Amino acid sequence: MSRYSVEELTPKRVVEELNRFIIGQDEAKKAVAVALRNRWRRSKIEDDFLRKEITPRNILMSGPTGVGKTEIARRLAEISNAPFLKVEATKFTEVGYVGRDVESMIKDLVKHAVNEKKRIETEIVYKKAESIAVDKILDLLNVPSPEKLPKDDADYEEKYKRQSDYRKKMADKLENGKLDDKKVSVPVKPSAPIPVFEVISGSGGIEEIDSMIKDMMSSIFPPNAPQQKGKKEKTMPVSEAFEYILQTEAEKLLDHEKIVRDALEWVEEDGIIFIDEIDKIIASGSANGPDVSREGVQRDILPIVEGCIVNTKYGPVKTDHILFIAAGAFHMNSPEDLIPELQGRFPIKARLLSLTKKDFVRILTDTENSLPVQYAELMKSENVTLNFTPSGIEEIAAIAFEENSTTQDIGARRLQSVMEILLEDISFTASEKSGSKIKIDKAYVNKWYKSARENEKLSNYII
Repeated sequence: MSRYSVEELTPKRVVEELNRFIIGQDEAKKAVAVALRNRWRRSKIEDDFLRKEITPRNILMSGPTGVGKTEIARRLAEISNAPFLKVEATKFTEVGYVGRDVESMIKDLVKHAVNEKKRIETEIVYKKAESIAVDKILDLLNVPSPEKLPKDDADYEEKYKRQSDYRKKMADKLENGKLDDKKVSVPVKPSAPIPVFEVISGSGGIEEIDSMIKDMMSSIFPPNAPQQKGKKEKTMPVSEAFEYILQTEAEKLLDHEKIVRDALEWVEEDGIIFIDEIDKIIASGSANGPDVSREGVQRDILPIVEGCIVNTKYGPVKTDHILFIAAGAFHMNSPEDLIPELQGRFPIKARLLSLTKKDFVRILTDTENSLPVQYAELMKSENVTLNFTPSGIEEIAAIAFEENSTTQDIGARRLQSVMEILLEDISFTASEKSGSKIKIDKAYVNKWYKSARENEKLSNYII
């Protein structure tokens, strides 16, 4: 959940938030920040016709791998509390052009949004469902309820207090797990909701059909539901019965139609789709074979990005105002090699730069929850203290930069590989070194690096 309301997310503030996790790449950060703010500006336009005419300024990011393209898009969605989906364009270019239907990206985004809305609504009703589940378990344990006492009973008040106290005492035992092993017979009603069928398009791939069948079967046979086999009751421990009743009651309290309605609106107004590896669907020049398939994928993606209606099992979704962010390394080609129509749907171009040694130092020191912080916390669980000195950080950054320069440049991902092998022995023996303090300084890093070089460990380990 974002720390700020939509109104508070000015472009400057969005960039500030992105800076907490991503170093450099100011051009791309500025582009996505403005695109996000334009959404809010559009929502403030009172003229309905004009508001519908204003479409998102989609963004095309280019730059080497590991420099922050995916992270910028993902953090933007997190900051704005928007439904987000990352998809690789190559998913749609399987051999013989039988990959996934491009519409699946919208269907997957909707499915994610529905699940997220359901999770949020479930948290809201959970307390009430919990109270209902406690009462039902106590009833199954034959704990008398004071509410069922006849009010004309001569000793009504005395009995009511006595039963209330006893029921509360048993409720406390239930909460503390003291009744978990007792057995109860839980009424279970066979649940077989009518499955929602969706027309399978001829261009859909095997993966899409398989996904739809799984969804349909899960709606008929919920994975956690007890097996019925015609029985109306099932005997189970109190702990299991409580969870079953809790889930059942929470499900009853949910307004599923509202959840779906809100999710569809959420996707249409706030959805963000990140299309990675878009450079991989650029034709290299031949007039047939795989290149035709790649250009075909571009033409299939085009109407989705332009704005169309996609039918999902939850209902039709308009893609007109979904924000699309595409990205690619563009080593062998350039954004201008995309078909002109698709280029036109990504009016904002942002170039991300390769990371320098200085960037690596900042990534290790200035970002929130940086790698040194993560590893230090992991070791703290074993009562081992890791102290990364400035000289140690500098040396780690230098090694990562050198490895990127002499082998394949994988950007910031190189840092995690270097850190993992640097701390491998410490991680392996940490459980035997409780109470120890280890300083990761330049001398320590150099000693490890020399050893790794001699054993060719770096070339075998670091990708």
